[in-house]
Amino acid sequence: MKMELVVAAPATGDVDAVLAATGDIVAEDDALLLVSGTQTDGSLVVDGDDEADLDAARDDLDALRRRLAKLEDEARPKAVERRRSRGQLTAREHVALLCDTGSFVEYGGLAVAAQRRARSVDDLEASTPADGVITGVGSVDGVRTAVVAVDATVLAGTQGVYHHLKIDRICNVATKERLPIVLLPEGGGGRPNDGDVEGLTVAGLYIDTWRALAGLRGAPRVAVVSGYCFAGSAALAGCSDLLIATENASLGMAGPAMIEGGGLGVVAPGAVGPARDLAAVGTVHVVERDDAAAIAAAKRYLSFFSPAPRGDPDDSGGGSPGGDQRRLRRLVPQNRKRAYD
Repeated sequence: MKMELVVAAPATGDVDAVLAATGDIVAEDDALLLVSGTQTDGSLVVDGDDEADLDAARDDLDALRRRLAKLEDEARPKAVERRRSRGQLTAREHVALLCDTGSFVEYGGLAVAAQRRARSVDDLEASTPADGVITGVGSVDGVRTAVVAVDATVLAGTQGVYHHLKIDRICNVATKERLPIVLLPEGGGGRPNDGDVEGLTVAGLYIDTWRALAGLRGAPRVAVVSGYCFAGSAALAGCSDLLIATENASLGMAGPAMIEGGGLGVVAPGAVGPARDLAAVGTVHVVERDDAAAIAAAKRYLSFFSPAPRGDPDDSGGGSPGGDQRRLRRLVPQNRKRAYD
């Protein structure tokens, strides 16, 4: 790609002649312009790149903000209402309850389901935010913790291509940094209709999710299950050291459709593996009344393994340690061809 480089004159003045034309090859110290009436006043502005208004909007930043807004619960009121009708919180509310305020950094939030062959990008962005799983790192009572929260309102919580890749990535982060990990699995298992990768994968043997989870060492693994949790999501829960479930939870390595397809009869989702029944045989370790209580129990368990919170090392009480963060908006040129240092 041909790049554009800014050549800034050391002074203001009038251009009398242009000595180079488009396509010319120029060497270091070659003259490009003749400028007269020069005056150096220390107030040069290059390409309008002044910092008089640090709040001035950039089109690309506005576009990013609009895209990120599609990830929030406010963009999907009907999905939120369905959760409320079942007495459940949303996946993003789970993360907000778990992590210290403002500490969660999301990984891969702009992913959508791998179904571009069959659906428009606008449709996928609106209806499959984050490909149905929120992954990232946040602080839980001051301790960095990896988080995986499945969003069962997106394609029934099924595990698609990018969904799996995101979980694999955060598991690798947890392994490398020896972080605790909190899993909030829910919904179904593998998603068969991610058509963008049809014919490109065989048997999904590249998926590292469960091996990575089972192989985590040196930090606790906690699962919090609310609602229905079947197949691959149940396998995530099964890799944890502590499995906490709400009273309305039902877990099973096969959901109702798979059970019926296997000739084992029709079973209601809530009857597959009720939390109280699984707790009686030790598969579920703790049963709580609702989502908030279950997450509180997870935080209490993690506190047994955590050092006393030391606070934010960057919190000096004097504002951002890096200065005015709005200056970063001008760090990368809006013109994609413009080279920058």
